[in-house]
Amino acid sequence: MSETATATAIMPEPVGRRPPPAPYEGSAAERIAKRYVERHWQGETYYGRNVVKPSPFSWVVWVYIFVGGLSGSAAILAALADLFGDEESKSIVSRGRHLAAIGSAIGAPLLIADLHTPQRFFNMLRIYRATSPMSIGSWILTGFGAGAVATAGADLLGWRAIARVMQVPTALLGAGMSVYTAALLSATNTPFWAAMPRLLAARFGSSAMASAAAALSLAERIDGNDAGARKLDRIAAVATAAELAVTMATPGRLRAVGLERPVRQDKWAMIDRFGAAGLGVVVPLGCYAVARLGRKQNRTLGVAAALGILAGGLLMRMSLMYAGQDSANSAQDYFRFTERPRRERGG
Repeated sequence: MSETATATAIMPEPVGRRPPPAPYEGSAAERIAKRYVERHWQGETYYGRNVVKPSPFSWVVWVYIFVGGLSGSAAILAALADLFGDEESKSIVSRGRHLAAIGSAIGAPLLIADLHTPQRFFNMLRIYRATSPMSIGSWILTGFGAGAVATAGADLLGWRAIARVMQVPTALLGAGMSVYTAALLSATNTPFWAAMPRLLAARFGSSAMASAAAALSLAERIDGNDAGARKLDRIAAVATAAELAVTMATPGRLRAVGLERPVRQDKWAMIDRFGAAGLGVVVPLGCYAVARLGRKQNRTLGVAAALGILAGGLLMRMSLMYAGQDSANSAQDYFRFTERPRRERGG
């Protein structure tokens, strides 16, 4: 027996279902069958084994994404309140600066802890690579952390001029903190993340702004500044409405590239639907609507909406993180996504 025949006899054949035979050439049935095969991979897999390894990210990463986005948006709100706010906005400015500094102080150790070796973070700062989301994110985090701490320190010391100067670049870097993690995830070969880079960035950004406004609103209400809290509630409501629009567009995008399983069947999809979207988006919007229609301002509704936004933002990042890892473990998800034309994969 030849070496080729021996290798063929030893190596097991991949198992899986083959696509159905194409109907008549050029018919409507052929187009429907082709579209079905594109969206539902029925080709061969090697015993269902995953093609790519799932990311090694742990809970530390999705907590960092939440904290980093919240602190970045807090810096933006503080700068806007300082530049365009009135006398009632002074407490928002101070609390926003402090929240940004605290968030950066918490986020950096979380990220370094996930790297397992602290020297890795410093090694990433040795060079700047414009094509690497990890390199860009490392510099954004470093610059934002330094700016946020300097701004908060100047605010505590009463150096208002220095704080006003430092808050501008800090707010710009805060915008990067709110969305750069979406680019970091979508640049991987994980199908679920790579299928929606723009939607992921929009969802992270709108959720970060809503979470920052909700956190500051809670602080204002605890301090008795209901007028400032109501201003922040309006910002949180607009950001949450934007997140709702992005959330509603996400399932259609995933179905278009054949990733229906993570949307419908995956357990993390249920957490995203009822926890992130339900608790974090629908319930707060309902609370804001009821409070808006009522004759008297209801502090309970404002507090409930803020807590829902914060809890939903955390659940959203957790569900998206683990849903992505599950899609990497599925050979069918990987082939359904990669077999489509390149122009249809970017979203």
